[in-house]
Amino acid sequence: MQLPALIPATLIKRYKRFLADVRLPSGQVITVYCPNTGAMTGCAMPGAAVWLSRSANPKRKYRHTWELVKTDAGDMVCIYSAKANQLVKEAIENDRIEALLGYESISSEVKYGDENSRIDLLLQRADQQCFIEVKSVTLLLDAGLGVFPDAVSARGSKHLRELIAMVQQGHRAVLFFCVQHTGIDCVAPADSIDRKYADTFREALAAGVEVFAYRADISVEAMSLRQSLPVFDSQESLF
Repeated sequence: MQLPALIPATLIKRYKRFLADVRLPSGQVITVYCPNTGAMTGCAMPGAAVWLSRSANPKRKYRHTWELVKTDAGDMVCIYSAKANQLVKEAIENDRIEALLGYESISSEVKYGDENSRIDLLLQRADQQCFIEVKSVTLLLDAGLGVFPDAVSARGSKHLRELIAMVQQGHRAVLFFCVQHTGIDCVAPADSIDRKYADTFREALAAGVEVFAYRADISVEAMSLRQSLPVFDSQESLF
């Protein structure tokens, strides 16, 4: 995925979930859109180097969007959660996800399930449908462990229940952790943050939902999914 020409800046603070103040190299302070609903723990430290895209749409109140940040440890993170879906779709279309080869079509945001959901990606071929729920992982704990979610997520648990139901109906269902943090080496559910989600995650595994994790290569010019990462069923088993 090629990124637009990004503008460097320095983070002053993130607030009201969707807003951040940054300082441009000229010294000007501007307010930008923050496309991330999570806690962004470790990814929104004042003084961090960030990169912005700029919209040409004159109707936007905030013309700039926060895209990337460099952590204190020097890792690159894409904080734009919706980019995860695009990265996974691109990787599947380019045959980079071995376990998801051989499908004839791919659709996005398709309505499904009994809880009024939309599946991120639906793969189809003559004999099978594969429902893929994509989650962006940016929370790094100790020893390279990335966890999801970074805040309590009733919506995340709902999506797992929908995937379980798809397996029970005879379909293939996949939870895909798109790791948008270059310092993360493995992934687990965040028991310490949302135990209900973690328990539902383990129920999904037992029901036959498949779980994959891939880490993105991230630069200010481009991003792509390249490396498969191990997934553990509990963060507690690693400490």
